[in-house]
Amino acid sequence: MYIRRILTEKLYKLVESFPAVVISGARQVGKSTLLQNTLGMDTEIVVFDPVIDIQNARQDPELFLNNHPPPLILDEIQYAPELVASIKRRIDLNRTPGQYILTGSQQWGVMKSMSESLAGRAVFLDLYSFCLAEISQRDFIVPWIARWLDSPEPFLAMSQSRLTHKITLYEQLWRGFLPEAQFLAAEVIPDFLSAYQRTYIERDVRLLAEVSDSQLFGRFLQLVSGLTAQEINFSQLGRELGLTPQTAQRWLDILKATFQWFAIPAYSGNLTKRVSGKSKGYIADTGLTCLTQAISTPKAVGGHPLWGAMFETAVATELKKQAAFLSPMPVFYHWRAYSGAEVDILLEYNGVFHPIEIKAKTNPSRRDTMGISAFRKQYPQLNISPGLVVAPCSGIVQLSELDYAVPWDLS
Repeated sequence: MYIRRILTEKLYKLVESFPAVVISGARQVGKSTLLQNTLGMDTEIVVFDPVIDIQNARQDPELFLNNHPPPLILDEIQYAPELVASIKRRIDLNRTPGQYILTGSQQWGVMKSMSESLAGRAVFLDLYSFCLAEISQRDFIVPWIARWLDSPEPFLAMSQSRLTHKITLYEQLWRGFLPEAQFLAAEVIPDFLSAYQRTYIERDVRLLAEVSDSQLFGRFLQLVSGLTAQEINFSQLGRELGLTPQTAQRWLDILKATFQWFAIPAYSGNLTKRVSGKSKGYIADTGLTCLTQAISTPKAVGGHPLWGAMFETAVATELKKQAAFLSPMPVFYHWRAYSGAEVDILLEYNGVFHPIEIKAKTNPSRRDTMGISAFRKQYPQLNISPGLVVAPCSGIVQLSELDYAVPWDLS
């Protein structure tokens, strides 16, 4: 069963405006399914393989493209990078929109070569795993994060509805958000995630970088999953496994390159210090955290020491997915003062800063807004919107003069 993605309309607009569109994202997030159900009925699709040279595309890219005129969808283009130069030459001769739609699962394999070779010729779209609205199969509406960023006060003053769920919050985090995981029986979810992890490590990682000890890399993935929603300390990561900080950073770059992990940089009012603070890292899918931490049932999620970190991870990834709807996307930061006060996520959009705290509790209180208040005091010169405490609560509740609790599953 196909579920309409919230980026569908954005994809159509990009195809209508640019000669080439590059869709990138993790393995099995639905890139091929999206194209098959939107553009595939009128467009030829060629899927490349890491071993087999499909129709001699790598050996003779010009001949391949001669036999496959546009519009053309090239799936997993990182396995046939030789085509990129030929595509560039053809676009230079003909700038007609919608000629080539390319997909890939590796940022290094796709984004680097595409951004260099197709600069000014291609536009890029990141596709993530399902957001909550897609899982709930809600008819298309503008994501709530976009409505809040556009007009915070009117958004909070209006009545907002929540999404309906077929499963509990614990089970959703346990399953994760990969499309296939939403339709499988609960008893086979660990098998699915284990196969996903094994395929990822044994195929993608070895193709992308020289990692001789796959078992050690698997332990590294387990460690990183357990440290989700924390500031990144490369020395700590390396020390735990007997790796140098440089190796730990390189391996973390591999996780990022294959869309299994992302980082949010630290914010500072001093522009030179924005990059000097520690970034905050998140595993891309909570299901992978549950697998690597041997959480065998949804009920075990609520009592696990990582419950709060997993909920924060789920909210952070949800915000990333919804923000992808916007052009341009808001800039993501986190903030932590030397005193210990912190704001989990800080969105900068149209010159306004939007602070967000994430709490894994059903009844947030004024105390949960202390980090946001500290941020306002630290930067009185900034234009700061009303703050949010995103939680598994039942409705929007005002917690202080300027801050509100909102359900994480607003529609």
